[in-house]
Amino acid sequence: MSSDDSNNSQRVPISNRPEWSDVTPVAQNDGPNPVVPIAYSQEFAEIMGYFRAVYLSGERSVRVLELTAEAIGINPGNYTVWQFRRVVLEAMNADLHKELDFVEQLANKNSKNYQLWHHRRWVAAKLGTAAVDGELEFTKRIFSNDAKHYHAWSHRQWVLLNLGGWEGELAYCNQLLADDIFNNSAWNQRYFVVTKHPGCVETSLDSEVEYAIQSILLKPENESPWRYLRGLYKNNIKSFVANPPVPKLCLTVLISRVSPVFALGLLLDLISNGLQPNRDLSNAIEAVVPESIVGQDSDMLVKICSTLEIIDPMRANYWRFRKNSLYSQAAAGVANINIH
Repeated sequence: MSSDDSNNSQRVPISNRPEWSDVTPVAQNDGPNPVVPIAYSQEFAEIMGYFRAVYLSGERSVRVLELTAEAIGINPGNYTVWQFRRVVLEAMNADLHKELDFVEQLANKNSKNYQLWHHRRWVAAKLGTAAVDGELEFTKRIFSNDAKHYHAWSHRQWVLLNLGGWEGELAYCNQLLADDIFNNSAWNQRYFVVTKHPGCVETSLDSEVEYAIQSILLKPENESPWRYLRGLYKNNIKSFVANPPVPKLCLTVLISRVSPVFALGLLLDLISNGLQPNRDLSNAIEAVVPESIVGQDSDMLVKICSTLEIIDPMRANYWRFRKNSLYSQAAAGVANINIH
């Protein structure tokens, strides 16, 4: 028998508990002719009957707090119960550190419950900066089982933005990426830190570019550092095009013949925005063009799109769209010349 089964077998019905003898449960009202009545278990119906009674009476007490815990245990997604629990906690001026322990116990069973994370955020906000260390450690424990846990990452970012705790966050990202360079959540968190940290002095654009480049050279097939590199120059494409290490990176990857997709995709954007490829880079691009399309078109950008259509079949429709856009732009340019 599991521990949960053991607990259920030892549970005393609320109707048999002396402390609840003064409360009359309120049954669920499904109307006179319910179309599809739900077959609730006896335990569920009893707990919710007593919950409705105290909810309607507005009672705030220890026994009500314990009752909400039981109600959450049988249905963790009941937002009304969670909301009422917060009302009771506030009215009783309860120990919110104990409440965090309660939430963690629930998270150990089901950490992807929306209501649980909303409640945890409410508790942390009430505790303020005193909750920072505990919340960061809590999310770390979640990540040890699921490194890409969306709710935990969202909560961690909320804590950093609203309560603080930025110190050491970049180092934490470094450790996660050292453990798994393909951890796209850790890459996202790193970008969050370098762009959202108020007055971040732990790093610089040049050092982050170098970090991304070294990560790409280690695993060129990993899309995350390529996206990270692009993100560092968001809304500043001119600086991106003018930065010599970027086309040099693409050249190195193309020469290596290891996963050239992301290098070609980046070059497509760089050349479209003014990069003039030197002879070495042009030769490297030509070298990865499949024989089936050699000589089809002299335009470098069209060649790149055609190549990507073949070597990146998952996004073939996108690259075909980009190529057709180039043809449309060229046609528009000829039309303008004729008009003038």
